Amino acid sequence: MFLGAVVFSCVPLNQFKEVKTRNLDCSQERDLLKVQNERLIVDTTEMGAELRSLLADQKNMLNDTVELGKKYRRLKDLYNSAVKMNEDLTDSKNALARGSAAETKKLLSELQSAQEDLLRKEDDLRRLERALNKKKENLDALQAELEDSKAILAQKNLELEERNSRLIELENMLNRKDSIVNALKDKVADALGQFENDGLSVELKNGKVYVRLEEKLLFKTGKWDVDPKGKKALAKLAAVLEQNPDISIMIEGHTDDVPFNGKSQIKDNWDLSVKRATSIVKILLDGTGIDPKRLTASGRGPYFPVDPAKTKEARQKNRRTEIILTPKLDELFQLLENN
Repeated sequence: MFLGAVVFSCVPLNQFKEVKTRNLDCSQERDLLKVQNERLIVDTTEMGAELRSLLADQKNMLNDTVELGKKYRRLKDLYNSAVKMNEDLTDSKNALARGSAAETKKLLSELQSAQEDLLRKEDDLRRLERALNKKKENLDALQAELEDSKAILAQKNLELEERNSRLIELENMLNRKDSIVNALKDKVADALGQFENDGLSVELKNGKVYVRLEEKLLFKTGKWDVDPKGKKALAKLAAVLEQNPDISIMIEGHTDDVPFNGKSQIKDNWDLSVKRATSIVKILLDGTGIDPKRLTASGRGPYFPVDPAKTKEARQKNRRTEIILTPKLDELFQLLENN
């Protein structure tokens, strides 16, 4: 069944133009979201590369910290050994205080050397402690930066997922609308196929179905009463439209650029195009269940020719009636408003 679950409503002429504009905005927003989606993918890739770099820096910092820790412990052991040696030498000095002057001098020299070495090791130990503290500060800063990068990357991923979800939803909605229009075009073409050689054509344009009927199928020159063959074609079209109540219907009358010279209530081509459009509206409503609110009659006069040439053949093409069928787009617009 064709679009049994979708509810449409007819719109007047002004809102019909608004629907057309909003449908275009929807397509543009979909393209914009695609661009934004690609930009977010690039941002995510760059953030991933930065995250990997930060992780590598963190690993190197940890390795440096381990090595500095080992050096610190070695110097600490050496320092403790020097302290112990100093204590031993001091004891020896005291024990040999009464010994020979030469031996005492030697011990004093060794003690002084040991003390100087101890001072150097203390300096090395302090420098190593400062370096270790600096490394720790750098490591903490790197860890904080890493956490910030992870948070930013998570936010970027969330935004990317949300935009992808919205883009997919919009594309699905547009695809459903295209499916509706294609199915409607096929139904109308099947119903009116026998009139193709009599000046009737069905085509898709701008997301709508256009049923074009040449003057020779509907009217005599300068008249607005529909011929029997034209009424038969309109009856078949009305049957399709009656079965698809969610389609709005615009009837546009078009004339050529030859001034109308009639002496009746029709004064010019504007009047003639409007009169022809309203004649078709009445036939579509006669004996059918089509809601009149779905229909709009419009006279376009000679100002929208399909062929601007000033030839007999071109003017014959321009004398036509176009019945424009548009599906309801409320669901798509509601999605755009919610986002």
